[in-house]
Amino acid sequence: MKLKNYSKKISKFFEKRGFVFLEPDVLLDSNYIIQRSGENFKKLMLTFEDDSGKNMCLRPDLTVASCVKYLEEKAKGTSKIYYSGQAYRRSNNSKDSIVNNQLGLEIIGSKKEFSDDKKIIDTILKAINKIKIKKITINIGDVSLFRQLIDSLKIPERWKLRLIRHFWRPIYFEDLLNRLETNSDIDPITVDFDKKRFFEMKKFNQNKEIAGRKISEILSRFDKKIRDPRSFAEGKKTAKIIREFLKISCPIDQMDKSLKNFFKKYNIKKSVIKNKLPIKSLSKSNYKIIFSTNFGRDIEYYTGMVFEISASKNKQEIARGGRYDDLLKSLGSKKNIPAVGAAIHLNNLSKITQWKIY
Repeated sequence: MKLKNYSKKISKFFEKRGFVFLEPDVLLDSNYIIQRSGENFKKLMLTFEDDSGKNMCLRPDLTVASCVKYLEEKAKGTSKIYYSGQAYRRSNNSKDSIVNNQLGLEIIGSKKEFSDDKKIIDTILKAINKIKIKKITINIGDVSLFRQLIDSLKIPERWKLRLIRHFWRPIYFEDLLNRLETNSDIDPITVDFDKKRFFEMKKFNQNKEIAGRKISEILSRFDKKIRDPRSFAEGKKTAKIIREFLKISCPIDQMDKSLKNFFKKYNIKKSVIKNKLPIKSLSKSNYKIIFSTNFGRDIEYYTGMVFEISASKNKQEIARGGRYDDLLKSLGSKKNIPAVGAAIHLNNLSKITQWKIY
């Protein structure tokens, strides 16, 4: 079976499961994407200036491109879409291709988190099962658990905001933990600047938007920051708790036990552990599945469950996906829109199967 035929077969399978084809735009406004989707995309994007002087880029990610299309078409209610196309990204590895062929699907606008997450994982797995890959491994996590942990800790609001904001930057995040551990906060000059800016912005129109957020929302965050103390006596203990949490890694059937033992050890409220049914349901499968609290930190827009499917033999990634409930608001929606999706990476699949991409 050639890879082209496989793609057609999977597309028909997606359609049978209720997904409708969508063709996301190839060209996107690069400044729009960078400002609203995070700096992580900036180093990946292939950008250029068009004849009018506008900065454009080839789509670096089909999930983002699909969300932009969803908003442009002013779609309402639940949209179940699939796509087959190319994303264009730079890579630190010279052997990686700039052109990434993907076959993916998204559920946007539905509030059925459990059933949607389960359907995405189940659909992708059944699609992959149509190829005779003997063994696969699934890595899975839930980035919302980290936010729940931080919210439950008795630390200043300033620190909570900073740790959550920089969770996606492991090196800088570790630097923050070192500073928290030694009871050092940001320098007084930065705090004074925050205060000055806070009082200046109070005079602005509170409904005006800056980078996708109303001034009233920005002021609310500033208010929490400038009210906090500049040092925290429990920093060392808190840093230890966070580091230990991010080391949790176990087979999926041991997830509940590992999390409960951790929260019990540090006397953290059990209500912090949400009922992760989509993840738990995988414990009944025959796949090798590893749960990790540290998994999924490389893509900033994920907000909940995140997973990766790879070939067990050579650890080559086959598919990846997750929940991203905040992305559409960051791209211009007036409110958060629930969404979850995943994509099969055809370039990697061709390496495993030695099929040709057409």
